[in-house]
Amino acid sequence: MDDINVLHHKCLLNLRRRIQDVGDGLPAQERYMRLQKDGDMLSYHGNSEEVGCYVAGHPLSKENCYFEVTIVDTGVRGTIAVGLVPRFYRLDHQPGWLPYSVAYHADNGKLYNGNPVGQQFGPKCVRGDCIGCGIHSENTEAGFTTVFFTKNGKEVGSVEIPVLAEGLFPAVGMHSMGEEVKVDLQAEWVLEEDYSMMMVDSQEDDWGRLYDVRVSGTLLEYVGKGKSIMDVGLAQARQPLTTRCHYYEVEIVDAGEKCYIALGLARKDYPRNRHPGWSRGSVAYHADDGKIFHGSGVGDAFGPRCFKGDIMGCGIMFPLDYILDGEGDMDGWDGLEIQSAYAGVEDVLYMNNEEEEEEDGEAAEQDQEGKKVTVFFTRNGKLMGRREMAVPPGGLYPTVGMLSSGEKVKVDLHPLSG
Repeated sequence: MDDINVLHHKCLLNLRRRIQDVGDGLPAQERYMRLQKDGDMLSYHGNSEEVGCYVAGHPLSKENCYFEVTIVDTGVRGTIAVGLVPRFYRLDHQPGWLPYSVAYHADNGKLYNGNPVGQQFGPKCVRGDCIGCGIHSENTEAGFTTVFFTKNGKEVGSVEIPVLAEGLFPAVGMHSMGEEVKVDLQAEWVLEEDYSMMMVDSQEDDWGRLYDVRVSGTLLEYVGKGKSIMDVGLAQARQPLTTRCHYYEVEIVDAGEKCYIALGLARKDYPRNRHPGWSRGSVAYHADDGKIFHGSGVGDAFGPRCFKGDIMGCGIMFPLDYILDGEGDMDGWDGLEIQSAYAGVEDVLYMNNEEEEEEDGEAAEQDQEGKKVTVFFTRNGKLMGRREMAVPPGGLYPTVGMLSSGEKVKVDLHPLSG
């Protein structure tokens, strides 16, 4: 009877483990434990003493040889791992700890290759960073393959590992409260040489402040949570608009879930968790509702809504005798060479400055001491409207805000330069 009880107990343990691995109500093709999954978002739901792990339903292949994980929140410790594992990998272990698995760990930058002791591999990764993992599948048939890892589009390093017949499955591990990531199993790997070519027109150095926004060449991508109005992603240029560089454009590449995209101008110390236009010292045209926000969380009807493919522009009409602080050697407008893709934009730039337009701005801003300029906005090259505002100390900086998952825009900070 004792032997039967022992055997029965072992069977129950195996059954419980399989049920726990598969998960309550989960589709058979993917497995995870101590994690909550919402679309492509994964968040840790353990007690910080036990590992939570996700294993994708399909292995990497020649056709789909790469995936990416964006860190939305590092939580308490940032113990996030990205890598490849066998199909039935134990979900209470970080990827890379057990045989036939490999992973890049964000908290220490180490590579774990089938061993709980890691080797120094690359830089640490923090909130907003994107970790990629892929395979060079040429040698897979020989039982080995080369696995490579990337950080923000640049290759960190590679390692050759043995491959089981079932293949290698994308995996993500987490180990502390608050950790959250976004998984893209359909990501495409761009060779580093091609990536370098993309960076010619716009460098990350063009941006003075980036919060929950990732830069890839001229592309800005929202990587925040997108769950409340406090999750604004903000990108602010390093330099303010001047009489030499007085206009910029944003093309909506992907409207994401809600198209909560805003383009405008803001003071240098603008709050990081506020859409441009919502707070003092800023003005912005919002794509989702076509309203203009001028230092207030309440917008005014302004223009049409904007969608994927639309190009939104923002610029300043400086007075002919305007001299920006620190810009004493700037020439007047009549000395500029304008080469715009849209005739409508050129018309705006050379509008008669003798026209006096007293727009209804925010009362607090009207009381500020400072030079007044006219900010204008365009949509696909056509003027949408103007708003007069005071220039804060230091000038007005191109500022882009985003607030929903999947939003991507392409920015040209110098569309009028020759």
